[in-house]
Amino acid sequence: LSIAVWMQFKGSGVCFLFPNRFGTAAYRKYSSGGGYPNISLSSPLPGIPKPVFASVDGQEKYETRITTLENGLKVASQNKFGQFCTVGILVNSGSRHEAKYPSGIAHFLEKLAFSSTAQYGSKDEILLTLEKHGGICDCQTSRDTTMYAVSAEVKGLDTVVSLLADAVLQPRLLDEEMEMTRMAIRFELEDLNLRPDPEPLLTEMIHAAAYRGNTVGLPRFCPPHNVDKIDKAVLHGYLSGYYRPERMVLAGVGVEHERLVAYARRYLLGVRPVWADVTPVAVDRSVAQYTGGIVKMEKDMSDVSLGPTPIPELTHIMIGLETCSFLEDDFIPLAVLNMMMGGGGSFSAGGPGKGMFTRLYLNVLNRHHWMYNATSYHHSYEDNHGTRRCAAWTRALLVFVLKFIDIVLFGGGVQMELERAKTQLKSMLMMNLEARPVIFEDVGRQVLSTGKRKLPHELCALISEVKADDIKRVTAKMLRSKPAVAALGDLTELPSYEHIQAALSSKDGRLPRTYRLFR
Repeated sequence: LSIAVWMQFKGSGVCFLFPNRFGTAAYRKYSSGGGYPNISLSSPLPGIPKPVFASVDGQEKYETRITTLENGLKVASQNKFGQFCTVGILVNSGSRHEAKYPSGIAHFLEKLAFSSTAQYGSKDEILLTLEKHGGICDCQTSRDTTMYAVSAEVKGLDTVVSLLADAVLQPRLLDEEMEMTRMAIRFELEDLNLRPDPEPLLTEMIHAAAYRGNTVGLPRFCPPHNVDKIDKAVLHGYLSGYYRPERMVLAGVGVEHERLVAYARRYLLGVRPVWADVTPVAVDRSVAQYTGGIVKMEKDMSDVSLGPTPIPELTHIMIGLETCSFLEDDFIPLAVLNMMMGGGGSFSAGGPGKGMFTRLYLNVLNRHHWMYNATSYHHSYEDNHGTRRCAAWTRALLVFVLKFIDIVLFGGGVQMELERAKTQLKSMLMMNLEARPVIFEDVGRQVLSTGKRKLPHELCALISEVKADDIKRVTAKMLRSKPAVAALGDLTELPSYEHIQAALSSKDGRLPRTYRLFR
């Protein structure tokens, strides 16, 4: 039998001669001509098994499962393919609950999260433990929710739940940790006033204007005069009232529900927290009261972002209007309206999905060269109402108030705009929910506020049902509310609050002649 192997180079082809199991040479040729010259690329190759493709029915394969333990704590999970999971504890606690305490407690708890506990001597020990399972941890606080989260391998779920329970219920709050937290907060407050992008500061100001002195209008960042007032005793007093099992949800994505419930029973049921001996203060159940109003801050913005391409000196203005809670039916039409308004910066690279055909781009940014940014946002909470924003040049308010009535009251081409906004909103929803941490937050927040979860296909169905009349109705209702205004920078040309309010309530949205661009 021949066992020779030979090669021949001929043009771009390569020939191989292999001995086969029967002793005869098997001849194969790989070249630009192909080994199968009579078969097109669109036809299956002979002898190859027929492929089986996954089918998509528009619905999630796994449903969100929820179990309530004996102590009131809810366990919610959404299984997902993959070897990593995201698990965390969400607490119905935030800056809105600090009416009876010094403002800034939530800010302190965020910085102190995952520090030393009864089981772990330091933050480094916690991080080293998570590294064994390829994990990371994070804590974020908002006005109504505090979230402790860990992403790690699924096989380390036992360790992850144990660590989370220890971090939430057994923090040591050592003196050196408190001092380091005070230093970090002071630095963050200083940086907040120096950064070129004033969005966090403006968001604080618009909430303070919209809900003056109550609930979500309370400061999310610790005020400088409260940094030294908050100590271990104050934190324990707050934790005893708000960190209770019935105000918590253990949420997991990429885990089996039965395993998560078993670990929750082991580490979160019947556990005595470190503040157990502190007499709890009654929980603040105040309902958010929208007040409207104006908050102004004169500030020299001329030296912000110096360099080869400095940002021009800007005045930043935000206008807030009362909308609805995310529990109400009008929340979906308002989300579509927010997408229709759209907007953004004066420069964009373009491309599909960038919102270049939204009304703020077409009617404001494209027509006024001095407009640096005009964006619509929607902040919504469980029992209160959202705000909308405009951030722009010193003359922006003159145009924005003038255009706002015209923008939200429909003209021609409405249906095309509406369908585009609905498609873009559904696309953004589905794209965001491809990420495991986003699914985790969605599951946790929905279960924490409503006790159940609406799946993406249910939300898409609700978005598809929005009609033009719904947009007109929620817009008219929104415009009847008293505006909230936040302004930062050189405010010499800022109209008075009364004139802004009168312009928003008028039929054409015009300011008094004193503020016209062309007198």
